[in-house]
Order: sequence, then structure tokens, then C-alpha cells
Amino acid sequence: MSLLVERSGALASLQDGGRFGVRHLGVTQGGSADWCSHYWANWLLGNPLTAPVIEIVLGNFELLAEHDGYLALTGADLGASLDGQALAPGCSFPIAKGQRLRFAQPRRGVRAYLAAPGGFRAPATLGSCATVPREALGGLQGDGRPLAVGDRLHAQRAEPHIRRTAPIPETGGNAELPVVLGAQIGDFSGQSLFDAFNREWRVDQRADRMGIRLCGPVLQCRRQSMVSEGVPLGAIQVPSDGQPIVLLNDRQTIGGYPRLGALTPLAVARLAQCLPGDRVQLRPVALEAAQRRQRELLAQWQTP
Repeated sequence: MSLLVERSGALASLQDGGRFGVRHLGVTQGGSADWCSHYWANWLLGNPLTAPVIEIVLGNFELLAEHDGYLALTGADLGASLDGQALAPGCSFPIAKGQRLRFAQPRRGVRAYLAAPGGFRAPATLGSCATVPREALGGLQGDGRPLAVGDRLHAQRAEPHIRRTAPIPETGGNAELPVVLGAQIGDFSGQSLFDAFNREWRVDQRADRMGIRLCGPVLQCRRQSMVSEGVPLGAIQVPSDGQPIVLLNDRQTIGGYPRLGALTPLAVARLAQCLPGDRVQLRPVALEAAQRRQRELLAQWQTP
């Protein structure tokens, strides 16, 4: 099975589970920003959960099927249609040679995920095909380039193990985002901590796969300087202007700003589906509770 890219707005890319074991080299993680939707897309076709998928951001993307096959779609509702027939996320579906799959614009959420049987074929660089343009790594040719008109994508295998539907994770604003508190939490003023976890935050327009800025009350930290340290996925850095930045998959490997803590993996996936202007709330959570919730989530994909 193969698909030809006929329209692309430079925000569609091949992503897998990410690149690990190389941060000591200054190489970032990459991988799907909404990992939950990524997993469900692969689950629908019986793929390994981290197999390569297409991450489609904000729509403006079109594919032509050059062979018959099956696909699975999850994540945001970007107005997808197959030969003009509306296609809702959270399903697997057949596609015939000559049919066109189009993504228009966001109706709910930001990122949609498209899976093919066995995952899409792409060379692995440092153990992953995750596309990171800044580092010129991953993608269809291994050079970090997003998908472009004329690219051809091939499925790893012909026959999928079909599951028809999957749960649709919550997307969009008004989200509560659990936060595991960080090492510098005691350096923030009491008023700042109250505001951080009791006031609403607005997702700023300054948002990409590296990080998302939140706008709201100004947070104050007594720590004026600190030695740069490793930053995990979901780290909430607070620079001198007091407006938090949540670091995502394409983040830098170290940072020198104090941190409130880090979003849980589920909260990262939820934030990655928020549009600029959406409102979110941060909620502190104990490490043990966050770990328990993560184990419960991972158990979902073990069902036959």
C-alpha cells in the first residue's frame, strides 16, 4: 500500500515513539506530541504501539491512495473526509486506489494521527524515525524534513489486524493538567504557588513542538540563577517574565530556568491538543498517584 502526498502545509510529519538514550549528545526526544492518540491509531490496526504514524497539525493535508488498503485515524477532528464523505476520528477504515483523504481545518483539537498496517516505512536515525527539523533527523528521508507534496508513504505490511473503533480522548481547552512538583517548587512565593494552581491559564500563540507558553498571573521565584539541568517531557519552566513554558517533545535537552514541576504524560498529550486561546488549569499531583495513573493508562492497550 502506498499514499501520495498531494497537499501539505509543512506541519505534517512522520513520528514514532521518540528517540531515547541520546540526550547526553544534545539530541532531543521527538515523537508524537499526543502519544495517547498515536497509540490508539496503531492499536486499531494491530501495530506495535510506537510504530511510525503521520502527525497532521491543523489540517491542510491531502493524500491520494495508490493501492487498496486500510488506515486508522485518531486524535483531533480536522475535518477529515474520504472522497468527500466525512470521516470521524477514532476508527479504522478501508481506502481504495484512487481515493483521496483530505484534512481541512480544526474543529476540535490540533493534531490528528494516521496509521497504516505495520506503521509507515522510514529509515531509523539513532533508533527512531521521529521527525525533528531543528536537528535534521528523522522523517521520510532521514533528514528531518516534514512531509511535502510529492512524497510517497509506504505501509510496512499489507494485512492489518482490524479493530473498528477506539475511544476518543478528550481534546481542546478547559483541561485540568496534573503536575508533579519539581525541585525548585520551594523557591516560588506562596502567592505564586496559589495563583499557579488556582487560576486559569491561557494557551498562547507562541506554541510549537518545542514548547507551549501559558499566559496568566505573573509567577515570582526567589532563585535568580541556577545551573542548567536536564529537562524532562512536560517540564514547566518559569523564565524572568513569570509566564510558564511547558516543554514538549522537541525541547532542548537542558535548561536553566526554575521549574514548577512537570506535567504527567497524559497531561502533555492533552495540552498538545489545545489551540491558542484555550483555557487550562494546573493541578498538583503526588508522584505515586501519577505513576499509578500512567500504569492504568498503559494497561488499556493490552486488551485483546
